[in-house]
Amino acid sequence: MDPSLSPTSIHYAIKKETWRRTVVLSFQTLGILYGRLSTAPLYAFGSINPSDIKSGQQIYELFSFVFWTLTIIPLLKYAFIVLKVDDNGEGGTFALYSLLCRHANVGLLPSDISTTELMHQEEGTPSKMKVESRARRAIGRYKSSHYLMLFLALLGSCMIICDGIFTPALSVLSATSDLRRSLSKLAARFTSSEKARHSVDKYLKRYIPVPAACAILVCLFMLQRYGTNRIGVIFAPIVIIWLMFISGFGMYNIFHHPQILWAISPAYMFRFIKKIDISSWKLLSSIGLCIAGSEAMFADLGHFSKRSIKVTFVFLVYPALVLCYAGQAAFFSKHLGTSDDVAHLSESITHRHLQHIFTILSLFASLVGSQATITATFSIINQCQALACFPRVKVIHTSEKVHGQVYVPDANWLIMVLSLTILIGFRDISAIANATGLAVICGMLVTTCLMSLIIALQWEKTAVFLSLSFLLFFGSIEALYLSSCFLNFSKGTWCIVILSLIFLTIMVSWHYGTIKKYEFDIENKVTVDWLTELSPGLGVSRVPGIGFIHTNIVTGIPAFFSHFITNIPAFHEVLILVSFKSLPVPYIPKNERYLIGRIGHKDYKIFRCIVRYGYRDHVRNINDFEDQIISSIGEFIAREERHHEALFLQEGTMIILGSRMTDGNVLVPVVVGGEQSESGQDVADIENPTTTTTTTTTKRKKVRFMLPANSPKMNPSVRKELQQLVDARESGTAYFLGHSHLKVRKGSNFVKQFLVKVYAFLDKNCREPPIALDIPHAALLEVGMVYTI
Repeated sequence: MDPSLSPTSIHYAIKKETWRRTVVLSFQTLGILYGRLSTAPLYAFGSINPSDIKSGQQIYELFSFVFWTLTIIPLLKYAFIVLKVDDNGEGGTFALYSLLCRHANVGLLPSDISTTELMHQEEGTPSKMKVESRARRAIGRYKSSHYLMLFLALLGSCMIICDGIFTPALSVLSATSDLRRSLSKLAARFTSSEKARHSVDKYLKRYIPVPAACAILVCLFMLQRYGTNRIGVIFAPIVIIWLMFISGFGMYNIFHHPQILWAISPAYMFRFIKKIDISSWKLLSSIGLCIAGSEAMFADLGHFSKRSIKVTFVFLVYPALVLCYAGQAAFFSKHLGTSDDVAHLSESITHRHLQHIFTILSLFASLVGSQATITATFSIINQCQALACFPRVKVIHTSEKVHGQVYVPDANWLIMVLSLTILIGFRDISAIANATGLAVICGMLVTTCLMSLIIALQWEKTAVFLSLSFLLFFGSIEALYLSSCFLNFSKGTWCIVILSLIFLTIMVSWHYGTIKKYEFDIENKVTVDWLTELSPGLGVSRVPGIGFIHTNIVTGIPAFFSHFITNIPAFHEVLILVSFKSLPVPYIPKNERYLIGRIGHKDYKIFRCIVRYGYRDHVRNINDFEDQIISSIGEFIAREERHHEALFLQEGTMIILGSRMTDGNVLVPVVVGGEQSESGQDVADIENPTTTTTTTTTKRKKVRFMLPANSPKMNPSVRKELQQLVDARESGTAYFLGHSHLKVRKGSNFVKQFLVKVYAFLDKNCREPPIALDIPHAALLEVGMVYTI
């Protein structure tokens, strides 16, 4: 294809980000991205049982872990290293895997070379890796490494999804527990009897934290449909006030107990490790929660810009959190043993009236804290679906300016139900915190492993040294916290393991089924010669009309259509093979939307069309699509005659064309109102080739095409072919879609049978392919096929 006609020519120019834009996005990051990290103080120390703390000095040692963990993981690793790598503006574990698939040849989905050539759009991008890298060749050589990388990507994605389930429950339950304590203190002021106080406190423990948390969670998930942009604007002021509040009281406690500043020294960490035992080792799982939400800095990259994420964290979030944790640790160490709730952040707010303000503020902040993981979950599901690792779900793009801002309704309600189930089932902050800690640390460890591979592929001379240094330094810290999480396996961590196994099974099964279907399509596609030369021996006839064949492959005739011809020996006099390809831009102009090419000799009247669309384009209006593609093919026929030598080549040579319905130079559109009656075959099942004919009458605008009355420059052969196209359109159109059924061969092992059965169940119960949703029922022909694998 001519480079000048490459899809890169239609990309919108990306303007350099202005500081005004950075400030706006930074403001939104506080309401979406940093809500989770900012509200971690609600449960980091709060999930520790004060009876497990041996002395105030041990709290100093734990704060040293908090300070250096915050400094090394979110600040150094994410803000200054990981954010340098992105996949077309997207972040997360699957973005890293996507880069490896395209640039290191480790993808397990079979590659259609022609698709790569036609739709390639990353040439010259900064993320392009060295073609001759030794690391690249070493990784690509071993198939086992490909499976390992896919497993890591799926595991990291599962952990982000599980985090999106557990974090809302943990954040909101921590806030409602503070509400319960605040109400207990209020009740104690009006009750003199100790027995009455105990009775009221027992009643509040039973009926306030969990029911209130459930109600708040339902409201939170109902807000998701308004999109990241609107939610960020609403939530950002809450986080700003929250950070100012907790950092202010942090400074207050530091002023009264300045000795806590000595704990910044890493010597306190070494002192803790030197005398560590099983009980103290378990405490690190709670401390690891101080960085909960750091992964969202990378996973939510598609929603914001790198500069806005970095600026907000370095100049606001990081210093505020350090002050908060320092003040809380100082108060905790000086008041250890005074009450069972001394570890909670609310207790470090010494002023009585401000404690109640803190309670209300923490309720709103917990909503914001949950939002970051929910947003990250939407992003990771969208990425998984794009790489055929997640069942079909509806994805709604909520912003025209930022590609990655998405809302997934199906996932939203599923996460809500699971989060409510976890909340009602556990009813305990410590158990939910243990499970959340495992999800957080596992997700970070996966990112570390994949990032080390990216480093090895990008920098040739120092690749091994830099990659190993990155892996050992950050991986050892995360492995330390991971080991402490597994020590609490029986206290909540087991649940995250079960949930992740369920999601991992779903993703692996869907990916496996997609691979097998795609391999079948590639291996069993037929050439146009079979259709045009061998088919007469089958008694195949051409019937009036236009047939649109929807297929994922962009060379050859798809297998399902060859099966259709074998069982029903007839097809339309004009065939158009249509493939839909998404580009990472908001809109594609209509005059640049279609790639048109011819299959075989012009007498066959078989065309191929690749429809390119942006993430904000609506391409499911079938009537409009049909009119535009026919007009584009008419333009192709006319241009083909003028550029015969350039266009009439082997299959795969295509040019960019668009609707020229306003020109009237090739095909003149005439709008006709009224009713249109459509008749067609509804379903054709290859295994049982019976058809059902239905007739429906719908009112819609119809566009008819005519040749221009006076066009002396038009070649007679071109006019003849255009007239045949117009006549075929007048005879009617039909849409062919393949409907596959996977079947396992007899004697297959249990794992293969299980994966195929899970895929078949998911395929049957998930959403239909988007293109099938708006096709008129009478014009749709679904060709059923059994894929025996």
